[in-house]
Amino acid sequence: MKSMSELEYHYGIKVRIYPSYKQKELIKLNSNISRAIYNKLVGIDRKVYHLSKIGLPIKIVQTRIDELKRRKKIRELANHYQYMEDKRIDSLAKANAVQNYLKAWQMFREVHKAGVPRFHKKGYFEKYQTNCQYPKKSKMNIYSGSVRFLDNKHIQIPKLGKLRIKGQHKRIFDHKTDIRIGTVTVSKDACNRYFVSLQLGSDTPFVSEKIKTGTSIGIDLNTENFLTTSNNIVFSNPRFYRRIKKKLAKEQRILSRRGTRAKAEKRKLRTSKNYQKQRLLVSQLRTKIKNQRHNFLNKLSTTLINNHDLVVAEELRSSNLLKNHALAMSISDVGWRTFLSMLTYKADLYGKTFITINPKNTTQTCSTCGHVMSGDNKLILSDRQWDCPVCKTHHSRDHNAAINILNKGLLTITQ
Repeated sequence: MKSMSELEYHYGIKVRIYPSYKQKELIKLNSNISRAIYNKLVGIDRKVYHLSKIGLPIKIVQTRIDELKRRKKIRELANHYQYMEDKRIDSLAKANAVQNYLKAWQMFREVHKAGVPRFHKKGYFEKYQTNCQYPKKSKMNIYSGSVRFLDNKHIQIPKLGKLRIKGQHKRIFDHKTDIRIGTVTVSKDACNRYFVSLQLGSDTPFVSEKIKTGTSIGIDLNTENFLTTSNNIVFSNPRFYRRIKKKLAKEQRILSRRGTRAKAEKRKLRTSKNYQKQRLLVSQLRTKIKNQRHNFLNKLSTTLINNHDLVVAEELRSSNLLKNHALAMSISDVGWRTFLSMLTYKADLYGKTFITINPKNTTQTCSTCGHVMSGDNKLILSDRQWDCPVCKTHHSRDHNAAINILNKGLLTITQ
């Protein structure tokens, strides 16, 4: 019997759920327990680290270290904190909290960028993970596990029971029967909406590969326009954040005043009705910006992958670009990193090719003769049109860069 990781194809879906009041309380309880276990493990390792710094061979210190290490096991942790033995808690939620902590350390050792695991703060978000388990000698599909679909509008989840759902899952399930469910994440966002994310696995593809078009395209990402292609097609920058920036700032000021008033009257923010109403309004505005950007990037990336066999883009390091305070807001608003991630997984999903190349001199090089602008002639950000001093060709800055990006990509593939 194959495990989820051994299945050839994987897919993820996210559907909205509509829990009852009692089910919301269960989601909150499991989310709090998952966060508590994660934070307990962070605290234990920090104590062990500081105690290990004591150079003297003191027996009481070593005894304390051994005791803390034993407590890292989920059974010992649950025995030490009796509230973790509540029958309403999903046992797999506790196991996944431990696994997520271990994965955080693994990512630190491999990447060294996110830092060591830190305490998770309590916020308006809720999330916990469970797994779909299948009975022995049973047919594994979306209708037979501990997490299963009852029909196209209902799902069964351990401890929560039957939940009404809404989403785009039917288009996958209608033509595939060999789908298995793996990790399941139940979450609540800041707008008080509840979701279930499902990891799916199968030995057959979830989507069919797109028809080959025999065309290639290079794209130049910029803040003036969202992108310009090597075919000289320009996609304008929608600037979703800038459109709603003033309204969002006004609502945030109101939220700040209500929070200050509640604190002055010694009322808790979580029980202050006026504060919570305004917080929800601000969260909805932020979510609207996020959804608009995500929808735009999804449609554009799908269009590029569907219409071309090869898409070439410049390799961008957004974290470095955001250090420029003059362009930080514009760069954050366009969502370049998300867009490149979408192109990467969609190219793999639909049988197309997407690569990134080093952007060095793609803007400064003439795509006709190969002359590189340098010294006093080097182009600056405000130079949107320029003439090559060697071949006298007139260039649009972004179109010329897109052609150079495509040429570099084609050269990389042929090597």
